Amino acid sequence: MIFQRLIWAALATALLVGSVQTGVQRWQAAPLILAAEVFEEQKAAPSEAPEAPGALNAPALAEAVATAHEHEHEHEHGAAKEWEPENGFERTGWTWVANVLHAFSMALLVFAVMGIWLVRRGSAVASLPLAGLVAAAGWLSLHLWPTLGLPAEVPGMEAAPLHARQLWWVLAVGSAGLACAIAGFARGSWRWLAAAVLLALPFIVGAPQLQGDALAGYDANAHAALEQLGHQFVWATTWVALSFWGSMGLVAGLAFERWLRPALLRLLGSAVPQNVAPAGAAQ
Repeated sequence: MIFQRLIWAALATALLVGSVQTGVQRWQAAPLILAAEVFEEQKAAPSEAPEAPGALNAPALAEAVATAHEHEHEHEHGAAKEWEPENGFERTGWTWVANVLHAFSMALLVFAVMGIWLVRRGSAVASLPLAGLVAAAGWLSLHLWPTLGLPAEVPGMEAAPLHARQLWWVLAVGSAGLACAIAGFARGSWRWLAAAVLLALPFIVGAPQLQGDALAGYDANAHAALEQLGHQFVWATTWVALSFWGSMGLVAGLAFERWLRPALLRLLGSAVPQNVAPAGAAQ
């Protein structure tokens, strides 16, 4: 019974949060990716690419996106290539599917942490504030801490070797996640020092960095435009992550309170401390 409730609650949360994330991505990040793909093609085939603007204001960005669509249609003929979703409805649809699956896995993680809190600390904290704290830890661990060392990059930018970046990303996420777990579940003042050491560890090791210019090979106009796009993309991905974890905290908190918390409290019975406030009362 509890497993069924968990799956349905995670699925309902994922459908709502994944849809929100897709909408924010479509508004914030997708136009920047499409515009950057134009310049990526310019590096591969300079003679076919449009002239890059020196400063990417709103009209220039719209023109770059339109050019990206034209290039997509122009390259559909000729030699066969690997399948990829077409720009527009198909690309947005598959993005939505990926976002829902991602949100489903994160909802399961959030519910698991909330359940562990309920077992170890009792029911003194209401579901919504607890979900907000867990979502904040998720945003810190899975977005903020890794991107401080490895910022998001638009298509066409060179980067450090993939394997080194993957290892450092795992170190950053693992250290931040463990720091949040120690701060939240351990007792005693030592936990704050341990959490601080863990948070500092990835930056003591140091994130792998590209030796040289990440935009080498582009002309001056394309270089300036891609550099500006890169800065905008960092902010766009930040807003996408904030909207994802913010909506996750809200929806998961409501779903946990409605479907999971009562069943868990019944299941735990005497295992949950009895000298705490009622389930709906905030600490």
